Amino acid sequence: MKIWILNHYAGNMRTDKGGRHYCLSKYLNRAGYNPVVFCSINKKDQKELWTEKVAEEINTPFVYVRVDGTRSNGLTRVVNMVSFCFNVQKAAKQYAKDHGKPDVILASSVHPLTLVAGLKLAKYFNVKCICEVRDLWPESLVAYGHLKRHSILAKVLYYYEKRIYMKADRVVMTWPGGYDYIIDKGWDSDIPKEKVIHISNGVDLDQYKENIVNHPYSDDELSNDSIKKIIYAGSIREVNNLGMIVSAAEILQTRGISGFKILVYGSGTERDALIRRVEEAHLSNISFVGRVPKENIPFVLSKAFVTLLHNTSTELNKYGQSQNKFFEYLAAGRPVLMTYSVGHSICKENNCGFEIDEQSPESIADAIEHIVQLKDDEYQIYSHNAEETAKRYDFKDLTKKLVSIIESL
Repeated sequence: MKIWILNHYAGNMRTDKGGRHYCLSKYLNRAGYNPVVFCSINKKDQKELWTEKVAEEINTPFVYVRVDGTRSNGLTRVVNMVSFCFNVQKAAKQYAKDHGKPDVILASSVHPLTLVAGLKLAKYFNVKCICEVRDLWPESLVAYGHLKRHSILAKVLYYYEKRIYMKADRVVMTWPGGYDYIIDKGWDSDIPKEKVIHISNGVDLDQYKENIVNHPYSDDELSNDSIKKIIYAGSIREVNNLGMIVSAAEILQTRGISGFKILVYGSGTERDALIRRVEEAHLSNISFVGRVPKENIPFVLSKAFVTLLHNTSTELNKYGQSQNKFFEYLAAGRPVLMTYSVGHSICKENNCGFEIDEQSPESIADAIEHIVQLKDDEYQIYSHNAEETAKRYDFKDLTKKLVSIIESL
């Protein structure tokens, strides 16, 4: 069976050799399926409507569809989304002339126009369409304050969101509480529970372990074995709210708590300002180390005493969590410190770390102070539980859930 996967932002997965649809494609291939990933490339980098490049390691073609606009915020981002929606349909129809039509389409959001394109292509080819929801639009825009819940635009977007779920043959949601969202919206009478399936994000454990061995990384901070390293790896943007972590570091330094250091690996628009703040406050217990290649992240995390999962806390947390980062943290076999609380908590249910009920610099500082003073036997229990929990979110097994959905259509 030919499985076409539509993901606007999957272009880097082929070169990074990782990510949700790279991993799903890898194991779909091993199960005897033929996946193709359709993604975008900016028009300045490609003149043709589409080009095909094969990810040799997983034997999967990536079809790069030319788009206008950029991923930055504002009108140009909207143009980028609309452009992909229309151009991927044109490209897919041309691609089918040479390679045949798909048997199933998996259209994956982070924005709903990709789902719209998937549904239209499924109708054109007379095949089934699975709509995969990895970000709730417009709910996430409302949660982060970018859109008023009762505005006309929000109502229009909610209306079309519901229609997408109704038209899809199956809806995959990455959060364990995905159907709770359907119930909260009052859509459960039109969208039956059996139509909505949870397939979490996860980690490719085989690749993760290979990267630890084959892609070591070293810097002065990471090589310092005299301190307990609290490691954050990810973006440093406004939404990540890492200023709160700097505030927690200030509190801990004032308290005189020592023997640890918070290491922030990543890049983003807020990084320079936060570095200046650390320097001005003369903080010695936190360092913004910089970005490291994705393949080095497993090795970096393996050197942590505890991994730090931090983001702006919103009401969306009640539906659970499914960040790839979280499962990479678990795979490191270290306790996870979550600076916010979630529903359907994997961390709490499996006793593999700590969750803070009320997100604040003081509560984060309290949690770090507690963790660095853990007795060794307590620490080892959390570490063991983290490693064991990661095994249940291996993409090898998550792909089996996707296969069962495909076979049921």
